[in-house]
Amino acid sequence: MSTETREHAEEAGATDSHGWPDLPGDTALTIRVPEANPLVRAGFPAHVTVLYPFLNESRLTPSAHADLTDLFAAHPAFTLTFDAFRRYPGVLYLAPTPETPVRALTRSLTTRWPEALPYRGIFTPPLAPHLTLANDEGPDTCEAAYDALQSQLAPCLPLTSHVTTVHLIVTDGPGKGWRDLRTYRLGAGRVPPPRDTDRGPKRP
Repeated sequence: MSTETREHAEEAGATDSHGWPDLPGDTALTIRVPEANPLVRAGFPAHVTVLYPFLNESRLTPSAHADLTDLFAAHPAFTLTFDAFRRYPGVLYLAPTPETPVRALTRSLTTRWPEALPYRGIFTPPLAPHLTLANDEGPDTCEAAYDALQSQLAPCLPLTSHVTTVHLIVTDGPGKGWRDLRTYRLGAGRVPPPRDTDRGPKRP
């Protein structure tokens, strides 16, 4: 996996220099995990990405926001536990347990908007849900550095987070950072069928 080094870019799960460039108007849907903020060493809020990229900001019409509101309200709130360190090349992260509710959110979104390919379709299968702790070490130093960091942070685990909201964020392009657009509340009930309105253009 590519490392994610730009401040706030990993909140969307992306960078502009390692294979999935952020484009002006790119959006993402993320779960904030404030309980893990003291553990993060990479300069961005602790989070788990639900879907990056989502629709371009230009497509976020009132109808799209209504669909998102309904979609998230149909998924119950849930609790994530983080008790295990994992690594991608150059990245130390925490694996959430269970993954199922996060994957269910992603699946509902990509069913409703099939053109919103996770990580632009670079990874097959898509990356598993993860909370990045550090990603700033090169190949020659990452193993020793992350071994030390993992030992330092191990007494902080396990930690839990009750998830009640999903955040929609947007970037103005490479190097511009990310800013909040909307927050959607999770609720309880059945997942609604996709609407036929406001789907926008599909990828060929």
